[in-house]
Amino acid sequence: MPVTRSTGLLALGGIALAALLTVIGHLEVDDDLNPWALTISDFAVSDRGGVIDVAMVVLALATVALLYGLRSARPPRPRSGRTAELLLGAWVGGLLLAAVMPTNEPGTAMTTEAYLHRYASVVAFLALPVSGWLLARRPALAPAARTLRTLVLLSLALAAAMIWSAYPGDRMLIGLAERLLILAEVAVLATVAVTQTRRVTPARAASAGVLLR
Repeated sequence: MPVTRSTGLLALGGIALAALLTVIGHLEVDDDLNPWALTISDFAVSDRGGVIDVAMVVLALATVALLYGLRSARPPRPRSGRTAELLLGAWVGGLLLAAVMPTNEPGTAMTTEAYLHRYASVVAFLALPVSGWLLARRPALAPAARTLRTLVLLSLALAAAMIWSAYPGDRMLIGLAERLLILAEVAVLATVAVTQTRRVTPARAASAGVLLR
């Protein structure tokens, strides 16, 4: 089995497991927590079992599998290829730091750990869509280029909505905005993973490269 195919399957499995753990983490917290008004981080800090934190680690590891597959294929433009992979690395680092450094309990003062959690999350949320846009230029991902760009634009729009909610919007529906943003960004990862699982013949890869020149 080619490396990219196996890493794509591994990444899809990790994404599915992370999604399942996140749902379980939401079910285990207090019933009075409002998912539309509170972020996933707020649920995570109230999750005594740490299931949501584990989900973030699993998602980071799934991205590492994708990175391994991407590095095994030669990018069409070396500079943009390296930048895309560095940004994916920033997404991984942001996820891991956010999982290790919990935010503060809702309604309490921000701690140093909470600020680290917040800014690690911001880095992750911004790094992934930019990486997805650059990855859409690769011939190996040409079949999914339009989907990737659509998801990236949706992610950026949702990120802007979340920023508005966090500051001038007085956190109105911030939980809903964040969950939609995460769905869009995870969809970027899943799209790359699905494309990796497809067997691409040399002729098709060469043809895609010609079309993207």
